[in-house]
Amino acid sequence: MPRRALPVRLAAAVTAAALALTGCGATARSDTGTPPVEHGTVRIAAAGETPSFNPYSAFGAGPARYAYDSLVNVDPDGAVVSGLAASWQATTTAAAFTLRPGITCSDGTPLTASAVARALTYAGDPANQLAGAQTVLPNVPFTATADDATGTVSAVTTTPYPFLIRTLGLLPVVCPAGLDHPEKLDRETRGTGPYVLTRYTPGGPYEFTVREGYTWGPAGATTAAPGQPARIVIPVVPQASTAANLLLTGGVHIAMVGGPDRARLSGRGLATVDVPMVVGLTFFNHRPGRPLGDPALRRALVGALDRQGLANVAVGGTGRPASDVRPAGGVCHADRATADLPGPDAVSALGAAGWTRDGDGRLVKDGRQLRLRVLTSAESGPTLPSAAELMARTWTALGADVRLVGESLPALVSAMYQTGDFDVSMGSTPGFPLPAQFAPFFSGPLPAQGLNFSGIANPEYEALVARALQEPDTAGCDTWNRAAAALFRSADVLPIADGSSTLYGYRTTFAAANGGQIVPTSIRLHR
Repeated sequence: MPRRALPVRLAAAVTAAALALTGCGATARSDTGTPPVEHGTVRIAAAGETPSFNPYSAFGAGPARYAYDSLVNVDPDGAVVSGLAASWQATTTAAAFTLRPGITCSDGTPLTASAVARALTYAGDPANQLAGAQTVLPNVPFTATADDATGTVSAVTTTPYPFLIRTLGLLPVVCPAGLDHPEKLDRETRGTGPYVLTRYTPGGPYEFTVREGYTWGPAGATTAAPGQPARIVIPVVPQASTAANLLLTGGVHIAMVGGPDRARLSGRGLATVDVPMVVGLTFFNHRPGRPLGDPALRRALVGALDRQGLANVAVGGTGRPASDVRPAGGVCHADRATADLPGPDAVSALGAAGWTRDGDGRLVKDGRQLRLRVLTSAESGPTLPSAAELMARTWTALGADVRLVGESLPALVSAMYQTGDFDVSMGSTPGFPLPAQFAPFFSGPLPAQGLNFSGIANPEYEALVARALQEPDTAGCDTWNRAAAALFRSADVLPIADGSSTLYGYRTTFAAANGGQIVPTSIRLHR
């Protein structure tokens, strides 16, 4: 069978960096007490280029917030608030949204319910291979319809999915002019959002200009509020150290900075919002013929690790062992890893599973030494190769023959999803905000039919997921968390460290939600 291209959801997960950091947000407050600047220009640093501003592409999902709206929004406290829709309701198989009156697209045409249903249908069509859209939408088929007389958009799914408001409702809506000519969306914006893309330069900067008459932002926010910037300019600043220098000198007003560069920004009067993230996520290959299909062996390998030491290496300082596969503050987040991951006693169970140390100290079973191929990539995080090295040293001391392989990110993904040539893979979490979005990675068919690249088969997890899918929104959180505990007890997955990056603002205030996504209508530049 020929190899398939990188799966849509995974492609978006590993390329849309803005979606990889998920969690609750906050409102940034700086030390400035000066009035806001009227009709000002705010410069917001981006870590990488944006080759496409199509909000349904893997690259355009991040900057889409400036030019496109969604039916609902999630505020910095994690609550769902209004957007294009004034009201909404949902079960596990159906959702309905009633539009606000008076919404217009950037070309002046009124937004109708039919236009929204068309956008949902287009974005959800697998034939269109829209990676950015697929990371937002529910991973079950749906049908969208509209009633223009009442301004109602409805969607019905083929199977239950508990988070329809937080998936269908958060998709950026492309107006009809954009859907008529989708090839133009790489360099133009056709949405209802508070800004319009007015300048595109390859490699940056990118420039957005504010829209007048905009009144349908999150919870009714408008662009007529005092101090709303007239322009948003986005320069590309790949290095965190350079971004920190520009923040200190006013060369940029807002930037995300992680790692050691944060130390020199402390106490400088900058606005700050910490964005939780999971640093490193380790998978074990369960496929036939691979040794880690043995649950006793997986549990022993995890139990032998110094999780605190791994966390320290992963964050480049004093770390905290990860509590979940998702960042703190996310939907249904709970600390199940601490109690449910195997401990040192799991090593003693190796003998009962047939693993012994031979005269040379090698860990063997049926006369064959345990050999492990451990893959990681610095492109997934600069500290991950060092964390993998510490992990490998621990397992070598246990008697395993460990081959530590550093790969490019494409090569790592190829091993995971195409060749299957790995035993342990340490990378970045896909960063999905909802527990249901992880289910295809932890259960179901192998590639190319599915996304379960490590071949996990955990009946307890699958049964709990089936139950959680019947429970609407956060009513199923306890069930989702019990499902995660089942994965941890079986050592099916190992998150390494809870970490964070920080959004800094120079003479600015702003609100951030959904993993550091800046709310455009909240930005204020001060004198």
